Amino acid sequence: MNVFLVVLLVLAGVALLLAEMFLLPGFGIAGISGFACLVGAIVMAWLWIGKTAGYITLGACLFLSALAVWGFLRSHALDKMALDSKIDSHVELAKNKLQKSDKEEQVEQEKK
Repeated sequence: MNVFLVVLLVLAGVALLLAEMFLLPGFGIAGISGFACLVGAIVMAWLWIGKTAGYITLGACLFLSALAVWGFLRSHALDKMALDSKIDSHVELAKNKLQKSDKEEQVEQEKK
């Protein structure tokens, strides 16, 4: 039963991290929950099953997390999320072409 719970936590943690990367970028709750599941799986394996299982779980978590990040980067999902339009317009700077407002002209005329 302990092994099943550790495996379930590892799979849930990786699934939540993938959901954070693919579906909910920037929100944070899924990523934090996924990280907590992975840490919980490692601690449970270490305390309930044994030292060797803790090391195996740690290695599996690192490997599966790296595999998930690699798969995310290879899927070109970032290209679909990023804005890639080009801006062709430009702004003309008018240093000496400033126009006086009607009020400014009225004040100038009153001074004369």
